[in-house]
Amino acid sequence: MKVSLFITCISDVVYPRVAAAIVKLLNRYGIEVDVPDIQTCCGQPAFNSGYWDEARASASTILDAFEASDFVVAPSGSCTGMIHHYYEELFKDDRVRLAQAIRLKEKTYEFTQFLVQVLGIKDVGAEFPHKVTYHPSCHGTRLLGIKEEPRELLSHVRGLELIALPHQEDCCGFGGTFAVKMSGISGAMVEEKADHVLETEAEVLVGLDMGCLMNIGGHLEYRGEPVRIMHVAELLEEGVRRAHEH
Repeated sequence: MKVSLFITCISDVVYPRVAAAIVKLLNRYGIEVDVPDIQTCCGQPAFNSGYWDEARASASTILDAFEASDFVVAPSGSCTGMIHHYYEELFKDDRVRLAQAIRLKEKTYEFTQFLVQVLGIKDVGAEFPHKVTYHPSCHGTRLLGIKEEPRELLSHVRGLELIALPHQEDCCGFGGTFAVKMSGISGAMVEEKADHVLETEAEVLVGLDMGCLMNIGGHLEYRGEPVRIMHVAELLEEGVRRAHEH
């Protein structure tokens, strides 16, 4: 099987280790991973800000980048949600691009969805003896319906104690451009989210979107709280390496 990695802006620029973890995990199952060079932003920031022409330009590049791919996997429910729910709206008046958008939607998955739904993998053989809490990001949960896949994967990690996050359905306050336009409200939301994380007494906060984890992690660091922030792919890949060392 061949898979193309849609790296996303934040992972590419700020958290490349997340992409490395995904590639290593998929390679373990004999999956060949490529990263098309021409890919760019999915267009979501421009789309959400009302700049639809600019969003279409970015989205067109994404359509071309992955046109020949068998599957596309992304470490983000947010960017995957953009492709699944808004590309058809962007290209509704362009028959050629619309057809491309539908093809891309049908083969694009968030990472945990791909592991569980496509590959049928729930246990990667990881070991991670720590207390962990999971933040379900808004777009992954609401746009893609991601609910059980991350928990299934985490529940099979040996030694991991998964602690429920109080009010987990609440937004962390990032929301991309929302954090810039409504910084006061955003700050209050992330403070509340951080309080809930600390209530769990977890050593690690894990999630599917580095935007949300960057926001919560930044606030926890500002408060001097030593909670480790990890994408679920990082946790699984580190857990696999730990298991193989024993």
